[in-house]
Amino acid sequence: MQFDRDPEGHLSPLPKPSIDTGMGLERIASVLQGKISNYETDLLRPLIDEACQLFNVEYGGAASSDVSLRIIADHVRAATFLISDGVIPSNEGRGYVLRKIMRRGIRQGTLLGYKEPFLYTLSGYVAEMMKEAYPELIHTREYVARVIKTEEERFAAMVTVGLQRLEETINQLAKSGKNVIPGPEIFKLYDTYGFPLDFTKEIADEKSMGLDMEGFEAELEKQRVRARQSWKGDEATVSPAYEKFVEQGGTQFLGYQAGQSSSRVVGVLINGVPLDSIGGSQTAEIILDQTPFYAESGGQVGDTGTLTSPSGVARVLDTYSPVRGVIVHKVQMEFGTLALNDKVQAHVDEERRLRIAANHTGTHILHAVLRETLGTHVKQAGSLVAPDRLRFDYTHFAPLTDREIEEIEQKINRIVFRNLPVQTEVMEINQAIAKGALAFFGEKYQQQVRVVSIPEVSMELCGGTHTRMTGDVGLFKIVAESSIASGIRRIEALTGFGTYVRLEEDENLLQEIADALRAPRSELPRAITRLMEQQRHLENELETLKRRAAKSQIGNLVENPATVKGVSVVSRKVEGVDASMLRELAENTGTKIGSGVVVLGLASDGKASLVAVVSQDLQKRLHAGKIIKEVAALVGGSGGGRPDFAQAGGKNAEKLEEALQAVYNIVAEFLG
Repeated sequence: MQFDRDPEGHLSPLPKPSIDTGMGLERIASVLQGKISNYETDLLRPLIDEACQLFNVEYGGAASSDVSLRIIADHVRAATFLISDGVIPSNEGRGYVLRKIMRRGIRQGTLLGYKEPFLYTLSGYVAEMMKEAYPELIHTREYVARVIKTEEERFAAMVTVGLQRLEETINQLAKSGKNVIPGPEIFKLYDTYGFPLDFTKEIADEKSMGLDMEGFEAELEKQRVRARQSWKGDEATVSPAYEKFVEQGGTQFLGYQAGQSSSRVVGVLINGVPLDSIGGSQTAEIILDQTPFYAESGGQVGDTGTLTSPSGVARVLDTYSPVRGVIVHKVQMEFGTLALNDKVQAHVDEERRLRIAANHTGTHILHAVLRETLGTHVKQAGSLVAPDRLRFDYTHFAPLTDREIEEIEQKINRIVFRNLPVQTEVMEINQAIAKGALAFFGEKYQQQVRVVSIPEVSMELCGGTHTRMTGDVGLFKIVAESSIASGIRRIEALTGFGTYVRLEEDENLLQEIADALRAPRSELPRAITRLMEQQRHLENELETLKRRAAKSQIGNLVENPATVKGVSVVSRKVEGVDASMLRELAENTGTKIGSGVVVLGLASDGKASLVAVVSQDLQKRLHAGKIIKEVAALVGGSGGGRPDFAQAGGKNAEKLEEALQAVYNIVAEFLG
């Protein structure tokens, strides 16, 4: 390397020319240790040897297995470090890279004939090997193993589903006379189902199918573009309507100190068009020189309230910041007018803001407790802080158990009841990070940042509004926990008055149940158990009665069966049974007639169910699966089965009688 190229393309000599030899640590180690490759060094060979024991293969025995062993060693090491650093397998960004690394390693194990999860055991060996240089690997060892094993199990399940989809696709293409699997379908198998490309190639070869690899590569490139975009984040664009307010210095935010202020109207907009005034019941955007209204940001919703002037009153419906430094109030006129340069009294809805603040502080405590309970891999992935609830998205690989939810709630409420101070401080971002403040990837921070901290509990960069003390949060209650994406979980919770409302609702519901069961609350579990036992008993009795009713129909069914070319055929619609009994009824009817064909149909909820039975002596001439397939087509359905028994379903129950009547002709055609 000799020159430095500036943005304009000009070259200037480097102060010290140098040569990029590619001599990284592993290559230097291989030279110093006298090895022919990086994989023979003490950085990777012990891991390869461990894998050899696991797979019961010999390194150096065959080129193909050697390649698989090297890939496994390299990939499990990379996965172990990535997960230890907080990356979770997902479908975007760094999580997508991790998932691909792991799945390639898993695939190599499959090629070596290993069907069970194995990477997670090797990750423990990586931690043991590298613990001297990276002691944190020992602390995260169990967590890393859990993440890897979960991903291995998920991948195995997806491969099963992917194989099923591939076979269905091949069958559909074959029926339509096509012999090339489309690129988008190959990519969907690869990307959505995690189905290895070489699996697809192997199965396609077996079925004499070609692959549209150009189409696949095109889809793959689109995915790469999406992945790159997901790493970059979104760049906000400034609407021309707001540009002049940026140039004028924007809006001064006073909301940390007060919930009201005297302000001046500096902008009136409707649909981006500047106006001098508004009146009547018009809805518009108002910009003030200074405001106590918090603009929606960082998951916290915007404030609401009123703007009052001598000439009119406007209700603030929402507050947001379309560009940094400019705060916009979406208002609807209550009466009178508002005009440019009017002096207004800005009043925030204080009760609403207090509820929002309680939920925001509750979110910080929740984040801290999740990291303490589940591990430091937990990171905020999104949030909503509203007056009536909070929602917190976080990185984690598994659903919370009931025990974990209980533990998390208890820890949070202990912090709330300790009534710790909630402190805010403005400092340089580097200083905040050095102090241990949590910053979130993808967020844009200025040089000066606001740090919200709760002593011994939490420290985060945050511009939102908070309570003064943790006790102001009130009782904290988790009401839902779910998955919103691979590796991303969501908690929904209530605080303070919201929790009280939920508890009141639960109390009322509990009392309704107690009244309905005529049992005191303390006896409800036993009363419900008794009720369920009674229900099961009645269901069993009903099942018995249905079976008796079904058996009673056999006599009518076998009476005067039709004869088609010397074969007895019973084709009837039955009543009073369900689909599960239809098979039993058909088989019993077949037994009763001895030699023959039985086709029974049932109409339920607008759909048709069909079963066919062929006696053993006729199975060389007649096939139940082929018969039922023909009949099912007449009711808009499909089906199939064995020579002796088959079943089908259709969506046109109104054509069931017609289909059953056609059975005689269908049997005649098969008999020839």
